Amino acid sequence: MTVILVLLTFVGFILLDWLLEEKPAVATEAEAAVVHAKAAPTLDSVEGFHTPLHVRYHPGHTWVLRERKNFARVGMDEFAAALSGQIEKIELPRAGQWIRQGQRVIGVTRNGERVELVSPTEGEVVEVNEEVLATPAMLRQQPYEKGWLFAVHVPDEESTARNLVPVSLVKAWMSEAVHNLFALQPAVAGAVAADGARPAGDLLAALPEVPWQATAAGFFLTQGPAKGEAGSVARELQS
Repeated sequence: MTVILVLLTFVGFILLDWLLEEKPAVATEAEAAVVHAKAAPTLDSVEGFHTPLHVRYHPGHTWVLRERKNFARVGMDEFAAALSGQIEKIELPRAGQWIRQGQRVIGVTRNGERVELVSPTEGEVVEVNEEVLATPAMLRQQPYEKGWLFAVHVPDEESTARNLVPVSLVKAWMSEAVHNLFALQPAVAGAVAADGARPAGDLLAALPEVPWQATAAGFFLTQGPAKGEAGSVARELQS
């Protein structure tokens, strides 16, 4: 009987030791899953274009992501990147420069023609993405990740946020932009779905007759006469 009790006690200690070692591992694994779920952005698709809802959009198709208090990262949305196409050169504001919301601060050149995009926020530029300057294709490949453009210190976050596309209107705004592009250039509709359900890398590459500079500038809200191309939602947001 004594031997049996000793064996049972020994087994009990082994079982207790195993439970104590395994519990933290399970907890850590569960915690890691929660962190990953929180960190992973929720991607949504509007008319075939990725339109993540974890960033805020300017009607001119630039985005801003608040990473911490008074610090935000800026980029171009996928619609703008696909419309820009095979970019040869990107021009960005320099670190230390103060930029205003709606100011033309981003320049992209394609086939010798240049268009501009506006800043979605206001503040001091604190960092520029040198990688995307050296490799413009990164902008088209990962417009919301490695293709970000510059970071800004934003002292008045509340004021600038009021002039961005409301989250509730993002889908309608993007959908209208795509439909307006099709209406202007029906041949582009085929280019959007050229790669399955994803837009082609360069929407206007196979359409040399389409005036790329004027078309892009209209949607980027940097050309007066072409602003109507951006759609009623964008016009209302700009007014």
